Amino acid sequence: MIVSTRGRYALHVMIALAERPAGEFVPLKEIAEEQSIPHKYTEAIMTALVKSGLIEGSRGKNGGYRLCRKPEEYTAAEILRVTENSISAVSCTEHGSSCPQAHSCPTLPMWRALDQTVNDFLSRYTLADLVCK
Repeated sequence: MIVSTRGRYALHVMIALAERPAGEFVPLKEIAEEQSIPHKYTEAIMTALVKSGLIEGSRGKNGGYRLCRKPEEYTAAEILRVTENSISAVSCTEHGSSCPQAHSCPTLPMWRALDQTVNDFLSRYTLADLVCK
């Protein structure tokens, strides 16, 4: 698994929101500039994060984006699942896939164990852990 730029940026955006006082809406333009992420790219990431329910958006003069939960209630794994097509090491272990060779594949247990290790690792890190102190 290679985490894409989109996934890395999503983590940065979520950290930027977590660093703000609880409940404060942050304008998209401000986040994009602070994180040095192109505006359109930030917009696409925010849309995905809103659609998944991780953040909420508000329009208008005092609008922007904010977290829906406390930073310690988000994990890196959860955020990356929104922006990455998959965090599986190989396609045959992705959720919902069915490999015709699964019953006889000698490497499948290894790939499943790797996926579990990666998921466990990323799940240990909360957004609160990633906030710059």
